[in-house]
Amino acid sequence: MVNAASRPERPAAARVADGDPRPKAVLEGPDIRRALTRIAHEILERTKGGHDVLLLGIQTRGVTLAERLAAGLREVEGRPVPWGSLDVTMYRDDLRMRPARALGRTELPPEGVDDRVVVLVDDVLFSGRTVRAALDALNDLGRPRAVQLAVLVDRGHRQLPIRADYVGKNLPTSMRETVKVLLDENDGRDAVLLGPTLPTPTGGAE
Repeated sequence: MVNAASRPERPAAARVADGDPRPKAVLEGPDIRRALTRIAHEILERTKGGHDVLLLGIQTRGVTLAERLAAGLREVEGRPVPWGSLDVTMYRDDLRMRPARALGRTELPPEGVDDRVVVLVDDVLFSGRTVRAALDALNDLGRPRAVQLAVLVDRGHRQLPIRADYVGKNLPTSMRETVKVLLDENDGRDAVLLGPTLPTPTGGAE
């Protein structure tokens, strides 16, 4: 598995204790671009050129990241790399605990997933439950030769034996903190924000 070195971050809980509950940007646009460039090169190295790679972004921001990675792979290799989107809503084990939400779209390239090296792409890896749901959804779509996982941020606190193959940044956090990824295509800005967890009537691990 590939893991990136990370800089130690001051816990959001400490900032709250100091009277500063505002989220702090731990990654900005240039940091995210460098992380994705590195991940793209690692994918090419590990898959020996990426000829059978299919990038599948987990809705919502994982799709944006998958598209960016596909563009990065194309820039290096000079050929298109297929990518698509995967909605895992109906496969989540905490579906009844969450507020109702609209279903996203699962879109695959014409060649599908059979005998491909599928790289699942997501923004934040937390408990691992979203990834497990993605694996269940993928199982209904076909039989990949192999499945790998790329995430922009790994914040720890796994509840399942799942580990990313490609990580943009390992970010140590406490359970009292929240990690929010902003992407220009979705949010008008590229950033990763670390801040205190706000109390909500329903919760769920990602």
